[in-house]
Amino acid sequence: MADVKPHHYDVIRRPLITEKSTLVAEHNKIVFEVALDADKTQIKEAVEALFKVDVTKVNTLVQKGKNKRFRGYAGRRSDVKKAVVTLAEGQSVDITTGL
Repeated sequence: MADVKPHHYDVIRRPLITEKSTLVAEHNKIVFEVALDADKTQIKEAVEALFKVDVTKVNTLVQKGKNKRFRGYAGRRSDVKKAVVTLAEGQSVDITTGL
């Protein structure tokens, strides 16, 4: 396993805990919010180094920000990149404890 480097914390922002992410957790998958410029190999290296697990697959998606109004002023939410990380069989990560 690789050593934990400071840039690993820049790649993985936070785990996403939603109804859908808890459903896919039963299939050895974890959902993270990641940096917009992170690629799949960087995400794989960061998860393996931070959580000491084997990653078999990484799927990414970019959720585009919505146009919203706040107190009468138009604004835009930021784009968010998500990564669905598939772990090797028999491995798990407890994301509720934090990093």
